Amino acid sequence: MTKPIIILGAGLCGSLLALRLGQRGHEVHIYEKRPDLRKNKFDGGRSINLAFSDRGNKGMKLVGLEDQAKSLCIPMNGRMLHQKDGQKQMAPYSGRSKEYINSISREGLTALLLDEAEKLQNISLFFEHQCQAVDIDKKQATFVSPMSRKTIKAEGEVIIGTDGAGSSLRKSYEAHHKFKIHVSQEFLSHGYKELHIPPTESGGFRTDKNALHIWPRGEFMCIALPNLDGSFTVTLFLSNSDSTYSFEKLNTVESVDDFFKTQFKDLYDLMPNLSEDFFSNPTSRLGTIKCDHWHYKGNTLLMGDAAHAIVPFYGQGMNASFEDVVVLEEALNEHGNDWEKVFIKYQKDRKKDTDAIADLAIDNFHEMKDHVANADFREKRKIELQLEHDFPESYFSKYALVTFNEDIGYRQAMLRGRAQDQFLLDRIAHNDPIINGDLEALLHQVNEAGLKAINYL
Repeated sequence: MTKPIIILGAGLCGSLLALRLGQRGHEVHIYEKRPDLRKNKFDGGRSINLAFSDRGNKGMKLVGLEDQAKSLCIPMNGRMLHQKDGQKQMAPYSGRSKEYINSISREGLTALLLDEAEKLQNISLFFEHQCQAVDIDKKQATFVSPMSRKTIKAEGEVIIGTDGAGSSLRKSYEAHHKFKIHVSQEFLSHGYKELHIPPTESGGFRTDKNALHIWPRGEFMCIALPNLDGSFTVTLFLSNSDSTYSFEKLNTVESVDDFFKTQFKDLYDLMPNLSEDFFSNPTSRLGTIKCDHWHYKGNTLLMGDAAHAIVPFYGQGMNASFEDVVVLEEALNEHGNDWEKVFIKYQKDRKKDTDAIADLAIDNFHEMKDHVANADFREKRKIELQLEHDFPESYFSKYALVTFNEDIGYRQAMLRGRAQDQFLLDRIAHNDPIINGDLEALLHQVNEAGLKAINYL
């Protein structure tokens, strides 16, 4: 009897992967430690909406759910920057009108994927099964069901870990005495906390719905994304300790109120339940995980956050995980069910790009909390938007390369985009006449700088 493919984790990556493998005819068993989110109320404190863009949409196209995903989306055309004095400025994501990102419900998108997976007779879902360990030689996973307290063992054709940053499969790699894996985990000194802007009494939005809102304050910031019910999910990014303002110091209702009234007055006025949300929702860590081995022989594979967790500041975590499934699909098309060859090709093709988006996400952390308020940065963005508007087929900013050009890898987008950024910032810093001169000549020079950076790829 053929053994099933075992997938650890029924989050976004695991659900998409299971659906696609099921569509390819494989028997798939998904094990998830949490209850079925379709039957249980969402537990606050974790991002309930995400930025969904072109790379993520590739995954939805792959499984035939592009239109259903779009019905869950709210388009965001740019960043709405909120200054301390209450002034607002819209910063478009692109000079091309058709390029935008979307706010999408994590819960709604996961439920869509699980519903579709459950329709296939060759896919079985097992909720409330906590993975304790994986025997990577025997391809056997051990689970405990919190309800029955019974230990369950399951053996698969292969085991794929999509079980997040705290992956049980990755920990089993680290514990295996014959398999050497190097895992780096780097955490920011900042943490985050989820807050909430409720809808109006009539169910409308209290501020502009078609934007990702940012309150940049140098060493800390808030962002807000819209939800379909008229609310916004607000996230405060703040130092954990050892700073003028920190989560450690915001330990009373008075200190929280004073902080928001002083630093985010317009936002404070939109959050009537600030104190309740602040003290009931957890403060969570922000970190990057990289590891040098994602697979063990043809037995096991890490995907998504289990292999490459990143901080959320490029809005690419979910999109990168969905793109993982697309890249695995390409390896399967080439090597069929020769799992060892599939896994080797998958890591070879994918790792350089996931390392790149991890680095870009750290860059964007500094950009969002600080650089967006910098005069040179704003000038650079103005020039980029003009180039994209006037030469829509010829110029793509770093952000556009990463977010809207899904046919090139993250590494190529990073190298080319960084070189273009440096070229423009240098010209601005030196008051180069070309900045205010011939746009076509500027286009040629900035593209040349970007292409030089990727010539060796």
